[in-house]
Parts: sequence; structure tokens; C-alpha cells
Amino acid sequence: MDNQLADTKKETLLQWISLVGLAVVLAIIFIILGVNHFQVSDPYSKNVLSLQGDPLKGQAIFQMNCAGCHEWPTDSQVGPSLEGISQHKSDVAIIKQVVSGQTPPMPQFQPNEQEMADLLSYLKQI
Repeated sequence: MDNQLADTKKETLLQWISLVGLAVVLAIIFIILGVNHFQVSDPYSKNVLSLQGDPLKGQAIFQMNCAGCHEWPTDSQVGPSLEGISQHKSDVAIIKQVVSGQTPPMPQFQPNEQEMADLLSYLKQI
């Protein structure tokens, strides 16, 4: 009788583990599909990500448009340091942040697709 009870508990536990594993796999698939859907549904980001960025040109764009608020060696920056930003945000999130202007006092900035690819390549290096 005790062996039957132990076997039933083991079987129940294995079923529960299988269901949790399935739920995790499905969650991962939905997350991946969601990110891919966002990238595909946003033609600007999709085009930017398809281009080869030039970090030197990106640095020049950064100096002209971003450094006044995001230059990290100074203590008087208005915006946060962008050093290591690509380790914290995805490429799509960085692009959206740059072009949206939804984080006051950051202005809306509308670089063309190549300029954004250049800026993104520079941001990945800092």
C-alpha cells in the first residue's frame, strides 16, 4: 500500500514538473514571437537593423545630438550615462527610445535609418 502511494505521489510530481516545463517553454516561445512581431511590425527598426552601422559616424552623431546630456565623463549630465547601454536594452528598445521622445526632457530625435544604424553601432561600443 505504501509503495502504491509513493508511486502515485511520484507520478503526480512528474506530471506537475512536465506541466511547469511546458509552461516555461511556451512562455519563452511567446516572448520570442512577441519580440520578432514587434521588430517586423516596425519597418523603421527593421530597416535600421538590416543596415551596417559605422561607429565612427555614429560617434559624430552622438557628439552633435546626444553628448550635451549624456556625456558620461562629466558630472553635469542631464540624462543617464549611456555607457554599456546595449547590455541593458535591446537594439529595438534603444531605437524606440531615441526616436520616441517619450522620456522628458529628451527631445524627439528622427535620424534617418542609416544615421540610426551608425548611432546604434557606436552605442554598442561604449
